[in-house]
Amino acid sequence: MTEQARAELKQLQRLDNQIAEAEEKVTRFDPLFAEVEEPALVLESEVNTARKRLEEMKVEERRLEVSVDEKRTRVKRLEERMGSVRNLREEAAVTAEHDMVKRALQNDEQEAYTLIDQMRKIEDRLKELTEALAEAEAQVEPRRRELVADREAARADLERLMSEREAFAANLDPRELRLYDGIRGDGRRRAVAELTPDGACGNCFGMVPLQLQNEIRHGTSLIRCEACGVILAAPNPEEPTGEAAAQG
Repeated sequence: MTEQARAELKQLQRLDNQIAEAEEKVTRFDPLFAEVEEPALVLESEVNTARKRLEEMKVEERRLEVSVDEKRTRVKRLEERMGSVRNLREEAAVTAEHDMVKRALQNDEQEAYTLIDQMRKIEDRLKELTEALAEAEAQVEPRRRELVADREAARADLERLMSEREAFAANLDPRELRLYDGIRGDGRRRAVAELTPDGACGNCFGMVPLQLQNEIRHGTSLIRCEACGVILAAPNPEEPTGEAAAQG
C-alpha cells in the first residue's frame, strides 16, 4: 500500500466521519419536533376525545327522543283505554300498565334533561379546547417551519456527503476499500490511524515495533495494528497527532 493509498483511505475516513455526524444531526430533529409540537398534540387529543364523546351523546340523545315519543304515545293510548274499560279487573290492569309506562317516561325525560346539560358543558369545553388548539398551533408553526427548513438543509448536506463519498470510493483499490469497509463494519468510526510521534497506534495507543514503524513510514506494505486491527499510516506533517491534536 503506497502512502498515497493510505492518504486516500484517511480522506475516505474523514468523509465517513462527516457522514456519521450529518446522520446524527438529522436524527436529532425528531425529539425537537416532538418537544415543539407536544402542547398542540395534547390539545388536539383532548379536542378529538371531546368531539367523540359529543357524537356518542348525540346518538344517545336521539335514542332517548325515540323512546320518549314511543312512551308518550303509549301513555296516551292507555289513557284513552281507561275510558272504555268494562270491569274493575280490566281497569286495574290498564292503570298498572299506565303507571309503569308513565314512570319509565319520566325516567327517560329526566335522563334526557341530564344528557342535554352534559352536552352543553361538553360543547362549551370543546369550544375552549378548539380555541386553545388554534392558538397553540399558531405559536408552534413558526418554530416548526424553522425546524423543517433546518432538517431539509441537514438532509441535503448528508446527501451531498454521501454522493461525494460514493464518487471518491469509486476510484479506490477495491481490495483496500473492502478491507477498510470491513473494519468500519464492526461499528468503529476509525479504520485508519496515524502513528503517534513516539511510535504508538493513534487509535489504541499500543506501541508498534520499530521495524513495523519503519515499514509504515517508508514501505508500501499494508500494516495493521496487532492490538486493535486498524490500518496504520505515517503521520501527516501538516496535521497534529497524539497530544498535539488533543491540545489543538
